[in-house]
Amino acid sequence: MKKIIAATCLAGAIVLPGLAQAREVTLTTALKRYSGNDAYLAIYLTDASGQYQKTLWVAGKKAKYYKHLADWARGSKMSPSEFDGVSGASVGSGDTLKVSVELADTLIDAGYQIRIDSAVEDKRDARADVIVPLTTEGAGKPAAGNTYVESFIYDL
Repeated sequence: MKKIIAATCLAGAIVLPGLAQAREVTLTTALKRYSGNDAYLAIYLTDASGQYQKTLWVAGKKAKYYKHLADWARGSKMSPSEFDGVSGASVGSGDTLKVSVELADTLIDAGYQIRIDSAVEDKRDARADVIVPLTTEGAGKPAAGNTYVESFIYDL
């Protein structure tokens, strides 16, 4: 009986890590300088066709403003379960947001994209301010934003 238990434990130790391979990914978003209030950002994952898959981070504490992050809001249906535990303060003009998230290895080099929607009160909202493919080749390379984001980098 002890040999069976030991063999089962050993087999589990060998097999389980292969099932749950994930890595920490650091997301760094630098904002341009602009006049006005702090920005709300939604950083999220889409598949190759642009369909929402998962929220990585939301910057901005007041959920009533999340509707201005239009593509993310539509995909996530603004369900609190999509952003609970992955949200924080909004980001000011010229500031940098740096967060770390866990992503499954199977998402990397598999056609997924990281997208950022941004919004600033009394200014225009920016759908897909940033779109970058989630690849090993793209890691560490800055991508320019279209509206409020100056640059975005992810490190694997």
